[in-house]
Amino acid sequence: MKHFPILAAALLAGACATAPRTTLSGLDPEAFHATVDGRETGLYVLTNKAGVEACITNFGGRLVSLMVPDRDGTMRDVVLGFDNIDDYRNVPSDFGASIGRYANRIGQGRFELDGKVYDLPKNNYGHCLHGGPEGWQYKVYNVEQVTPNSIRLTVDSPDGEMNFPGNVTASVTYTLTDDNALQIDYEAQTDAPTIINLTNHSYFCLSGDPAKGSMQDVLWINADSYTPVDSTFMTTGEIAPVEGTPMDFRTPTVVGERIDEPFEQLVNGHGYDHNWVLNTAGDASKCAARLVSPASGIVLELFTDEPGVQCYAGNFLDGTVTGKGGIVYPRRASICLETQHYPDSPNKPQWPSVVLRPGEKYTSHCTFKFSAE
Repeated sequence: MKHFPILAAALLAGACATAPRTTLSGLDPEAFHATVDGRETGLYVLTNKAGVEACITNFGGRLVSLMVPDRDGTMRDVVLGFDNIDDYRNVPSDFGASIGRYANRIGQGRFELDGKVYDLPKNNYGHCLHGGPEGWQYKVYNVEQVTPNSIRLTVDSPDGEMNFPGNVTASVTYTLTDDNALQIDYEAQTDAPTIINLTNHSYFCLSGDPAKGSMQDVLWINADSYTPVDSTFMTTGEIAPVEGTPMDFRTPTVVGERIDEPFEQLVNGHGYDHNWVLNTAGDASKCAARLVSPASGIVLELFTDEPGVQCYAGNFLDGTVTGKGGIVYPRRASICLETQHYPDSPNKPQWPSVVLRPGEKYTSHCTFKFSAE
């Protein structure tokens, strides 16, 4: 097993003698070597005994590529992204990113904490989305530790960044296990009361062929209810049953089968872009969701200790973005499964709290486990 860091000279010296010019997924590590805001970026390659490969950049703590075997043993890249750092910098996207300080939306970009109202940037239909226009997906993370199958990245967010309170130090650790699971662990601490909600925003295309899209994939979600949204994608505060609606994935269902039905929530979300309230009750040993590509046989199983998962079906991909290998990403080319606390939780006290206080440690875990059938 090898890793190919671009940053630290000492690590690079130990790896360059055996490093190939390109990764298994076809990436050129040199294309990720840049200086952003005075800090160096690079590409890191994790592998396991089965030959699975995960490529990660410290720009936004992003998963760039993930090569897993299909039913025939052929390795396929199952996430969308770019093959160079310039596109990640210049083409707005959340591809593969570690999202913070607050994943998903905060209504009207406002919340109150301990009697003080905070006004945040409004970058999505009048709301604050994914920490604002300069969220952590555009920050250069510190590379703290690299092993052949794991990497730990940290980020420092100063008090007042995007108007969030408190100096926050957070970390994300990617670990590629020998049973073909990618584990993602988050931690955060603060010196003043604040709010935290972190997630990974990978766009999964399990067929390995984004041009064909993901609407034939079969999805199961372990959830009896979801949080409806209005026409600005903001949660209403209701927790509604999935029973008798196109939001019911308790039986494995083809994603595209009902996505364009004239159901109010699908109209509001332009398809699936909703938070499901998981039945797993924070038990990361229980499967929260399962996605299968009939084309490749690749299976993704999701495990998390978070109370919710946002399923986003790539409704706003529009054929204007060219990704890895020169492939144009069409509408609904992929499916995101973002583990999280519910959107706008700071303004909905009836939902699980996202408040982090000094002396406490925020933790969050999710696992994407791959197999083939």
